[in-house]
Amino acid sequence: MKNSVINQRITANLWFDRNAEEAVNFYTSIFKNSTIKGITYYTDEGFDIHQMPEGTVMTIVFELDGQEFLALNGGPVFKFNEAVSFVVNCSDQEEIDYYWEKLGAGGDPKAQMCGWLKDQFGLSWQIVPTILSELIANKDQEKTSRVMAAVMQMKKIDVSVLEKAFAN
Repeated sequence: MKNSVINQRITANLWFDRNAEEAVNFYTSIFKNSTIKGITYYTDEGFDIHQMPEGTVMTIVFELDGQEFLALNGGPVFKFNEAVSFVVNCSDQEEIDYYWEKLGAGGDPKAQMCGWLKDQFGLSWQIVPTILSELIANKDQEKTSRVMAAVMQMKKIDVSVLEKAFAN
């Protein structure tokens, strides 16, 4: 088995009900340079607390494009919410379209706004062009206001619309 040791100081821990393996397979299929690094399984020890049958996946250490994550099958106690999301910085519209389509497949279309989407597991992602931070950090307040007004009207970010708002 691959090394299941976490190799970075701070790692996002994602709590799933009982579908961590399905989610990890989904995420690693989308992001290039991704891998499952290790899997641990529940034993009968602590069953009275965790209620997971022996042999059920407990944790999965995985990497998405160089960033390590830990997925936990923790049961139905906690759910994801929009207070925490992952930002995917995209170099161009083609990348935005790719991640929007892949991560949003089967997700909640009502949770889409300003580049945010919610995937089929309830996890929130923000799919943004790297140019956005440059445009809204500009010292010309009129330009940044136009860009922000454009972003607020979008679900999926359209780079050409942002650039036009900035230029006008």
